[in-house]
Amino acid sequence: MAERTFSVSLVTPEGAAFEGEVEMLVVPGADGEIGVLARHAPLVALLKAGSTRVYKDRSTEDVLEFATGPGFFKVEQDRALALVDDAVDARHVDDERARKQLEDAQAELERVERGESDADRWQLEQRIRHAENQLTVVGRA
Repeated sequence: MAERTFSVSLVTPEGAAFEGEVEMLVVPGADGEIGVLARHAPLVALLKAGSTRVYKDRSTEDVLEFATGPGFFKVEQDRALALVDDAVDARHVDDERARKQLEDAQAELERVERGESDADRWQLEQRIRHAENQLTVVGRA
């Protein structure tokens, strides 16, 4: 089995969201999904927010899915490293909480645009993208 697996690290600024040996990894590349198996050629790519799927065992459909933010991806010598700004296990996404976060951030952004708030536009946009990404991924599950 060792020849069919490779080491994966999915890392956020807070630490590792996942580390382990897997059979396949699918990440949301900037230009489309990137699938990686053991013995993949070296690769460096930009990642966009989306669904990252970790296939621990494809025959039993043992798959973990994460709502991941944008970042960078590197494959080298049977090791894959995804550095992302956020990673939430799809099984732990709270749909109601994500919807509330989205609504609150959108409302605050509207206040900024009307000149009624001095909140940081970039941070609000990131909060909106994060909430939208969680809702998109949980909708796939």
